Amino acid sequence: MVQAEGMLRIGQLASYAGVTIRAVRHYHQVGLLPEPVRDASGYRSYDAGAVLRLVRIRTLAEAGVPLARVRELLDADPETFAAATAGIDRQLRAQIRALQDHRRRIAQLGSGDSLAVPEEVLDYLDRLRATGVPEAIIEPERDAWILVAARWPEAIPAIMADKVAQLADPRIVRLYRLIGRIADNGEDEDLLRETADLLSRLFEQAAVIGQLDRQDEHTLDATFVRLMDSFAHGAHPAVARLRDLLAQRGWTGWTRVERREPEVSGAVPRA
Repeated sequence: MVQAEGMLRIGQLASYAGVTIRAVRHYHQVGLLPEPVRDASGYRSYDAGAVLRLVRIRTLAEAGVPLARVRELLDADPETFAAATAGIDRQLRAQIRALQDHRRRIAQLGSGDSLAVPEEVLDYLDRLRATGVPEAIIEPERDAWILVAARWPEAIPAIMADKVAQLADPRIVRLYRLIGRIADNGEDEDLLRETADLLSRLFEQAAVIGQLDRQDEHTLDATFVRLMDSFAHGAHPAVARLRDLLAQRGWTGWTRVERREPEVSGAVPRA
């Protein structure tokens, strides 16, 4: 059978329009490109109109127009076309912003600190490092805040603002440095007692100014408090001994601290 003049086979159509044969068949399946009937030899033949429509489909698809909307634009009047493309442009810009945000987050993952850590926590960790706190303390501190941020993400900005403000207190910096020394030598009883003394004084001040009362904002979830306590105990075995020493000084708890009657001990706790 001789091919009709001016008519194209599917391979020629795809070539002229700059697409693949597979793409042509897909456009047939989704109804974007009318599928001509087969001739007597069993082939489908396409005319110039098919090439034009296919080029337009390709152009819209390459511009980012979803195939579900290509048909709408192919048959739209100029006003409708302009409104539709403006809407698609807004969607594309939103997608670009989202992708840029993904790129920023991926870039941050070059540092282990950045994995699942809010920016406010990252800033706080950097400030801790600047005070000389050792990395042995930074890592468990980071992981603890990952847990808190997962439980109360909306509260993290305010909590971190308070934590940053506390770093202006030399006693807080000293506490972190003591904990860093404990991480290296957790069996030093004098060091543990010095740390417990400092913690006790800090708790006393927090109680006076009402900070301990504010714990109810984030520590009423008893299950989560137990989870955080368990994490702290797992981070270093010295935590258990510190809790014993704090109990002797009239404090109970770790994630959530409360006053209690001091334990009677053979040794007199330091003031």
